[in-house]
Amino acid sequence: MDTETRVGLLKPVGLFRGLDGAALTALAEAAREHVVARGEAMFQQGDEATHGYVLAWGRVRLDQVTAEGQNIVIRHLGPGEMVGMVAVFRRMPFPATPVALEDCMALGWSAGRFAELMAAYPPIAQNAIAAVGGRIEELQSRLQEVATQRVEQRIAATLLRLANQAGRKTDAGVEIPFALSRQDLAEMTATTLHTVSRTLSAWDQEGVVDSRRSSHLVIRQPHRLVEIAGHA
Repeated sequence: MDTETRVGLLKPVGLFRGLDGAALTALAEAAREHVVARGEAMFQQGDEATHGYVLAWGRVRLDQVTAEGQNIVIRHLGPGEMVGMVAVFRRMPFPATPVALEDCMALGWSAGRFAELMAAYPPIAQNAIAAVGGRIEELQSRLQEVATQRVEQRIAATLLRLANQAGRKTDAGVEIPFALSRQDLAEMTATTLHTVSRTLSAWDQEGVVDSRRSSHLVIRQPHRLVEIAGHA
């Protein structure tokens, strides 16, 4: 991939907002391409954070295994989002494993090189603080949901969050444009597979969602999910 193409991929990324052409060119020239096939991991939880990445295309799911061996889906990431950068910033091991939901390509920088680029172009550091803050707010919202909401509310709120982050409007409704298993949804909402299956089956029958026709769930009545989530 040539430098111009890389610049085009990096320009809309929030981490690089406000950078001029020369800065984007420097970032593009310093980047290395990292291709990940569907089902593969970009790196493993606990690995040393030697490189940070920005997704150019494709989607990944962040999996974290607890000390008790339970897998938790932290979040889904799409084009333009940081992968592993927070660990690089904090100089700590990667806290989760990003698994490719489809064929992906990321642009990556070594920790040392990225530190040099941040020093040379201060807006990167400012944007990084904003991005990390946004993720913290999302995690706080999820913790509050687990502590205060019924299971049905948590499932509805999670689907709405995914739709807001990556949803695609279709004739049938708002599609979550990546494979989202019921087990994934259970791990994201701190509940059981049985509860998620029962809830989605009921919503399928009511016409609120369509989770049966393909691997891509479709929200047919977003307003109804808003009501269930208690956001109305």
